[in-house]
Amino acid sequence: MEMKVVNIRIDGKPYEAHEGKSLLDTALSLGLYIPHFCYHPALGSVGACRLCAVKKFRDTNDTRGRIVMSCMEPVVDGLIVSINDPDAKAFRAAVIESLMTNHPHDCPVCDEGGECHLQDMTVMSGHNYRRFDFRKRTHNDQYLGPFISHEMNRCIQCYRCVRFYRDYAGGRDFNVFATHNNVFFGRHEDGTLQNEFSGNLVEVCPTGVFTDKTFREHYTRKWDLSNAPSVCVHCSVGCNIIAGERYDTLRRIMNRYNGAVNGYFICDRGRFGYEFVNGKDRILSPRTRDSRDLEQAEMPADQVFTALEPLFSKDRKIMGIGSPRASLESNYALLRLVGEENFFHGISGKEQSLTRAALQFMQNSGIVVPSLKQVEKADAVIILGEDLTNTAPMMALAVRQAARNIQITEALAKGIPFWNDLPVRELAQDRKSPVYIATPVKDSLDDVAERSFRGTPAGISKLGFNISSVIKRQAIVPGDNDDEIRNLAEQIARTLLKAENPLVIAGITCLDGNVLNAGMSIASSLLSLNKKVMFIPVLPESNSMGLALMPGKSLDDAADTLSVQGTDTLIILENDLFRRADEDTVANMFGKSGRVVVLDYLNNPTARAADILLPATAFAESQGTIVNNEGRAQRYYKVLAAGEGIKESWQWLNQVSGIRSDNVPVSPGHFDDIVASMVTALPVFSAIKEYIPDADFRMLNAKVPRQTFRYSGRTAMNAHRAVSEKRVRQDPDSPLAFSMEGRRESPPSSLVPFYWTPGWNSVQAFYNYIDHPNGSMKGGDPGIRLIRQAERVNSGSFEMITGYFESEGDGWLIVPLYRVFGSEELSSAASSLRQLVDDPAILVNRRDAERLNVDDGDSVRLETSGKRLVVKVKIENSLVSGVAGLTVNLPGMNFVDLPASGEILKI
Repeated sequence: MEMKVVNIRIDGKPYEAHEGKSLLDTALSLGLYIPHFCYHPALGSVGACRLCAVKKFRDTNDTRGRIVMSCMEPVVDGLIVSINDPDAKAFRAAVIESLMTNHPHDCPVCDEGGECHLQDMTVMSGHNYRRFDFRKRTHNDQYLGPFISHEMNRCIQCYRCVRFYRDYAGGRDFNVFATHNNVFFGRHEDGTLQNEFSGNLVEVCPTGVFTDKTFREHYTRKWDLSNAPSVCVHCSVGCNIIAGERYDTLRRIMNRYNGAVNGYFICDRGRFGYEFVNGKDRILSPRTRDSRDLEQAEMPADQVFTALEPLFSKDRKIMGIGSPRASLESNYALLRLVGEENFFHGISGKEQSLTRAALQFMQNSGIVVPSLKQVEKADAVIILGEDLTNTAPMMALAVRQAARNIQITEALAKGIPFWNDLPVRELAQDRKSPVYIATPVKDSLDDVAERSFRGTPAGISKLGFNISSVIKRQAIVPGDNDDEIRNLAEQIARTLLKAENPLVIAGITCLDGNVLNAGMSIASSLLSLNKKVMFIPVLPESNSMGLALMPGKSLDDAADTLSVQGTDTLIILENDLFRRADEDTVANMFGKSGRVVVLDYLNNPTARAADILLPATAFAESQGTIVNNEGRAQRYYKVLAAGEGIKESWQWLNQVSGIRSDNVPVSPGHFDDIVASMVTALPVFSAIKEYIPDADFRMLNAKVPRQTFRYSGRTAMNAHRAVSEKRVRQDPDSPLAFSMEGRRESPPSSLVPFYWTPGWNSVQAFYNYIDHPNGSMKGGDPGIRLIRQAERVNSGSFEMITGYFESEGDGWLIVPLYRVFGSEELSSAASSLRQLVDDPAILVNRRDAERLNVDDGDSVRLETSGKRLVVKVKIENSLVSGVAGLTVNLPGMNFVDLPASGEILKI
């Protein structure tokens, strides 16, 4: 949105500003601090708290002026205001004092203490002493689930929480309740918050009303945390996060701003799924066994390479299986060790072909691949086959914001600033930008959808191909199209043709190639008419796209190769194969391998089946690069050092490479060396070395500290172990220091480990790290795009499949259904999140349940893909008849190859 630059004066000094923005937004962009509570850049202005008061003057002759709220004051040419006017300062101090009349004196015991926006604003406003001597208003707190602690007495009624939860995130089980001067923010009754973004209340709330319950379990003061910039590993979106550590324990995850990706928020899976790093299932020492009939036994560290030498000698045949949850560097180290012909991606052939089809389309079609921020700007959206809330929650949140674009457009047309939240919403009422959703089962985004279509994968792909045909003015795709598909296809096609920024989202998690191809067909049809169109796929795991950019074959190919010729040594990188293939297939692969070596950090079935198990580091203990679903390469850094005998996977593999080449264990090597080797061998990754700072990066000859100036020190931290003080840990592989020493002023955006500026101890300190609210990080947002828009359309560069998968005979069609809590491997091992994981279930509609003579909660036997499972029935009337949805990838579940035909039998 282009804005005119105008001249304004603040406290007598001239500034240039963008016309139409709010004065508060402008002041923060200019580095001028105005206290505020209710304003949040993502939520806009409502003028509820009255704390951001300034004095506005009519012209240079006006000496009296009047008090206005800076969050509600639009910037115009010639605007004259004062932040430091005595009347404005007195007004703000009075507001703070009134808010503090009922606020408890509990800062020393408050979880938010030391990182509290209320504390910062109280000091900034000049309020020092309390004069209120009467009884304070008090409330009863609520149980809000395993993630959030509730302390309502600390509330200052800024309304941020309810505005985020209901207006921004679409939650409906949280609200404000009031009578007289009693205002309460919570649920109508105790219970777990149902919205997948509820954890953001921890950062949105300017006080300690909502705090991180998982952090409380191993609480430490915020200033005593060591922090590092990181990237979420729980889906393919690649949200930026800050990991916090104390006493070699990962204590919490906070959002790290990235204007192109997640902005100010992250989902609950990303925020609370970190506990697997500290979990009981961690592999903490090397293990081995002489025979597969025996249990694994712990192996002394000095004997590891003695055991590995005969397995990786030059005369041994070796094969390697990579992983979409391992970093680029670790996957490349394995590729380099075993050679391209013996490197396998560790995902099914179906998943690999779908991922590569999406990648090829993105690289060669000329399509615009949007960032998450660009997704929010779409004015028409079609989602095919993807339950975004459960597979890519932050993309679902972005689509929810896209649905509001028509409201902003109408408001601007009537002279209402887009940031003036309440009148924008009041003007639009229920009008939304068109969002169309086609999925097998009801979707959490249905409330913002103009139309939702429920059908089989075949029906969804038929709808998609029909939309494409209408756009190209071709005949409707032949077949048994019913009136609903035909009419809906015409409606969606007209909408997409009319839109200025249409967006097509088609994922691969439904594992039906026709659905993905239908999405690509719609996008290419729009592109053929010279329309600007965006297309983005949803991929299963954090580095699925990075793995697709590497050479290698599928897990199916690995199974076939092993069944024919076997191998002496099979090495598996951070991958539980029992989640990706049936038990017999994996067992046969292991049987055809002389010895199986596994590198991992979770004690999963594959790890337990290893002959030699090497403990690898989790994301918080390692450094690496992953590529998200838009092709953005982003680096995460270690926040805590690995335990004795635990190494990063690329370090293990580097040392094993030394054994194979020289029969001598070499040092683990340096991270930059593996990156340099990777970009030389695989030029597609060359931008990583050019853009992301290497280990030699310094600011005035100093590293970037992981700790703030406020860190309490380390003198007595190890007193229970030794009297003498240990040397500060060294990190030769990154520009970050494990201490408070170094330069923290304006590091590159990818190296920002925390938000802190004098006077700003809360997370609101991010204002000082971005060019303007809702803008980019200073110096540019973290990450570098590896996939650039093709200069010209190459319509022959991708293949369209026009066949459909149909269930056979009178059997059921079983489709996979994912759960935001439970279907992702790593977060499922987090103790707090595990409390919300449902048992496996088969979903059918009421009519089909009656046909089976079963009811909600009954057990049935499911037979599909050669498997027999006993699961509970759950009634879900949005499913079409003949279709059953199986919740998949939940803890303890066996692999099931879906979609597939099957039988459901009552027990």
